[in-house]
Amino acid sequence: MPDLLLELRSEEIPARMQRKAAGDLRKMLTDGLVEAGLTYEAAREYWTPRRLALDIRGLTARSKDIREEIKGPSTTAPEQAVQGFLRKAGLSSIAEAHVHSDPKKGDFYVAHITKPGRAAEEIIAELVPGIIKSFPWPKSMRWGPASAKPGSLRWVRPLQSIVCTFGPETEEPVVVDFEIDGIRAGNVTYGHRFHAPGSITVRRFDDYVAKLEAAKVVLDADRRKEIILHDARNLAFANGLDLVEDEGLLEEVSGLIEWPVVLMGEFEQDFLTIPGEVIRLTIRANQKCFVTRPQGAGEDLSNRFILVANIEANDGGKEIAYGNGKVVRARLSDALYFWKTDQSDLPDLDQLGESAAKFGLDLKKPLDQRMARLDHLNVTFHAKLGTQGERVERIKKLAIELAPIVGADAAIVARAAVLAKADLQTEVVGEFPELQGAMGRKYALLQGENPSVAAAAEEHYKPQGPSDRVPTDPVSVAVALADKLDTLTGFWAIDEKPTGSKDPFALRRAALGVVRILIENRIRLALTSVFATAFANFKGSADQSSDLLAFFHDRLKVYLRESGARHDLIDAVLSAGSRPISPLVGEMSAKPTEGGAVPPASHSVAPPSALPGISPTRGEIGQSPNDDLLQIVRRVEALGSLLDTEEGKNLLAGTKRAANILAAEEKKKTLVAETVEPALFREDAEKKLYAAVNQAEKEAGQAIQNEDFSAAMLALSVLREPVDSFFEGVLVNDEDQAVRANRLALLARIRAATDQVADFSKIVG
Repeated sequence: MPDLLLELRSEEIPARMQRKAAGDLRKMLTDGLVEAGLTYEAAREYWTPRRLALDIRGLTARSKDIREEIKGPSTTAPEQAVQGFLRKAGLSSIAEAHVHSDPKKGDFYVAHITKPGRAAEEIIAELVPGIIKSFPWPKSMRWGPASAKPGSLRWVRPLQSIVCTFGPETEEPVVVDFEIDGIRAGNVTYGHRFHAPGSITVRRFDDYVAKLEAAKVVLDADRRKEIILHDARNLAFANGLDLVEDEGLLEEVSGLIEWPVVLMGEFEQDFLTIPGEVIRLTIRANQKCFVTRPQGAGEDLSNRFILVANIEANDGGKEIAYGNGKVVRARLSDALYFWKTDQSDLPDLDQLGESAAKFGLDLKKPLDQRMARLDHLNVTFHAKLGTQGERVERIKKLAIELAPIVGADAAIVARAAVLAKADLQTEVVGEFPELQGAMGRKYALLQGENPSVAAAAEEHYKPQGPSDRVPTDPVSVAVALADKLDTLTGFWAIDEKPTGSKDPFALRRAALGVVRILIENRIRLALTSVFATAFANFKGSADQSSDLLAFFHDRLKVYLRESGARHDLIDAVLSAGSRPISPLVGEMSAKPTEGGAVPPASHSVAPPSALPGISPTRGEIGQSPNDDLLQIVRRVEALGSLLDTEEGKNLLAGTKRAANILAAEEKKKTLVAETVEPALFREDAEKKLYAAVNQAEKEAGQAIQNEDFSAAMLALSVLREPVDSFFEGVLVNDEDQAVRANRLALLARIRAATDQVADFSKIVG
């Protein structure tokens, strides 16, 4: 079957756009081909700084003929309906239609439409220009004389040539002929702009790759990365060094060159007094170079760096390495100045006394000075949420409240919270914002802070994403939680919540960070209580704790699902205890007994808020806020373990049956007794189930109080046999209204007992 080669060659394509652009080109073209009736066996995209290329194998040479029937109106339909049918079917007269008969509907018109297949070359020639004109570049430009005309071609950089060939392996491929803005597709491309600038005639993909390689162009970006990494490791090793690998930089550099040549540069040893992170970022950001370290030297860097050139220089690259070294030295000189300046007194020190007094700062210390200045300058955090200084006050207050919960010293936590944002006023962070936190830690250690205070300056930003580590030092944990919770409650208070895919303030990441910190450090925290404290810091704003807690539940679901937990078990646990407290649906609680007296209440159905393990002070009566995320996780784990057993599976079936019957009767407004009355039992199965429910409810409740959720599940599992026996031998909807109401109340007791740990109706199975 034929193969298709497509190359779009232009001026430099920004490295950050290349991979996505190549993927977009593949998807747009293959989707178009399939929609046009063609099929293909494989497609792969390639890219360099100057070209996007596609290799599509096994493409059908022609689309199939299409035959379809378009059903029309009845033969007795009015003329208006007939004319509408003709327009839809593309027929010139009703004589071109066929008449079909239906025993029920009678005769009606049908159009038999045949659309002949099209040659693949014709389809490609039609598709590619449209794709080029509508290509989704983040930024694009017009160029040349044609740019003044409306609708002229836009591309990321000036488009220079198009290669498009099509044909089977056994034959000479043909050029798919089309033109866009004066650029006609052909079979000619160009190699490396310095080493092989002449034209190259290509046939199919393998021939194209080989000729480009001979012209000093490595087409495959992943292969360019392999070459760079291999040669960089070897060059470093030959000089007694180890390469400090950087996948992000490797991806970027591979998008800057077509013919990678790895070289080594150097700078003066004196610059090694600068922190390694600053050296690395300076060299990475300004020169796109890799740093090295002496073999076995831990985190210490060497004064050699690895650069990647795009040409093979006649002098072996000496001048290229020397030129890069000059630029690196200039940038490191700036970095050294920033580093030293940050350890010196500020010029406006005499103006910082009031801010220093507010936060208990020591103006003899450089980092304290920076925090005082951050407050003094009234640096805005958010127009509706005040300054950074005000935010630090809120974080400090909240962190002190969290300190005993996470096992941290409150005084150390207070100091850590005050200094956590101070490095935002340092020169190094001003130049390299990505070093915020890391520089705070270094400067805190330099001025003799407690190691936990220094660690918190860096770690309170963590985790930054799902793969980032969470802080474990109690001081860092307290400040990290306070920082994230202040952010979340603040933006909730001003109604700036994430919507759809938009989350400009990274609030989902902040909430997931709180979830991970609590769960991975096994911390119990009543979130609604913390929310109330945090919302109180925003005067004039309503407490939106319930709404924010729902947002946390969504993030918890994401976290647990990614950890392999079943979504239905999560929903079951989160829904537990959320039903109205009263099982009474009608107005009558129970029918009088034969003696005329109303049976005494022997065992009330406990409202969820009164059940053991659920604090009646949280939320309103009849609802469990589920604000302890760690407890939710433990309940999900225990529920999963129970349902993996045969007892658990059978209990689930029986409990869901009870819940379904009860829900159906409640919907019909059937009377349900307020209490279960043993005197109304007629069957042994009722008595056994009643006794089992009493025992299970008591033992499960005690286990929940002890936070032993596995024991709670085990206590509930004993209900399996009596529930099964009840449904085998007892008719719930007895003709006697009081008996029926009593039996429904017994089902409500089953539901209430299991609701202590999970809403079984939410579980699939």
